[in-house]
Amino acid sequence: MNTKLAKTLIGAAAMVVMTGSASLAEDWRGWNIHADGYPNTVAMDKFAELVTEKTGGEINLQMFHGGTLGSQPDAVEQVRAGALEVGNFNLGPIGPIVAEANVVSLPFIFKDVPHMFRVLDSEGGAAIAAGMAGKGLTPLAWYDAGARSFYNGTKPINTPADVQGMKVRVMNNDLFTGMIAELGGNPSPMAFAEVYQALKTGVVDGAENNWPSYESTGHFEVAGYYSLSQHLIIPECVCVNTDKFNALSPELQAAVREAAQESAELQRQLWAEREAASRAAVEAAGVVVNEVADKAPFQAAMAPVYEAYFATNPDLRPLVETIQATE
Repeated sequence: MNTKLAKTLIGAAAMVVMTGSASLAEDWRGWNIHADGYPNTVAMDKFAELVTEKTGGEINLQMFHGGTLGSQPDAVEQVRAGALEVGNFNLGPIGPIVAEANVVSLPFIFKDVPHMFRVLDSEGGAAIAAGMAGKGLTPLAWYDAGARSFYNGTKPINTPADVQGMKVRVMNNDLFTGMIAELGGNPSPMAFAEVYQALKTGVVDGAENNWPSYESTGHFEVAGYYSLSQHLIIPECVCVNTDKFNALSPELQAAVREAAQESAELQRQLWAEREAASRAAVEAAGVVVNEVADKAPFQAAMAPVYEAYFATNPDLRPLVETIQATE
């Protein structure tokens, strides 16, 4: 064959291969509610970078932060429907859609954050993930969202009796209002933006949240006692549309999942640093912090909350028991 012709044919074949590969590349869009610099935002940008790298450019993920593509409930539905491919979601809003995911919103179901991750990496987590995948949201990795604890302006909380008669702001969820009621307090659901003024004026006596939220909102200025009850430990996920993920080759699935897992390692490290910085800042400002040495009385007080939950979700009792039995 003529050398010049052979080179031309080889070049043409290469162009066909390159064109074919390019046409197979997928462009994905991802949602995240957090602002620039937040641990999740940094980690999701890393996830996008790793997806391109580990798939050899076959999947390119563009992240949209700050909730620019809609509210979290909207984004959850968009990922389920395939209008978006990826989302970084808290499991709280997913609970009403996926019964298995709602168990993480039960008060005191986790002993602490490490226990939560042990559960998620075992049988309990597999059941939650399967339930989510069945509703169109396949979790690829779990992010840390910290633990929520009680704070107020008058005293440390060490036992359920310390909550007796206290007006406590909670999120508008029957599980959370039930928690305060069973501790003898008065649950006061209200918008998060209203909490600072409500604490300042005595509309509520206390509230509950994680370290970064307590610090960044200035709540520590008007509620100087922070008690480490860790009553709610609700994780976040890196979720992908189930049909889109299942359509990938096993090799690409492994690459995307690996990218998500690596981003989770980064997110957990950054979250731990952010928590430590927030705690140091409020303690330097004079906040009194106490560990709740014995959470058993709090957990025992939750029995009616759990029974009310099982009354409407009887099939989930084994999952709850599996979580509680995980060491």
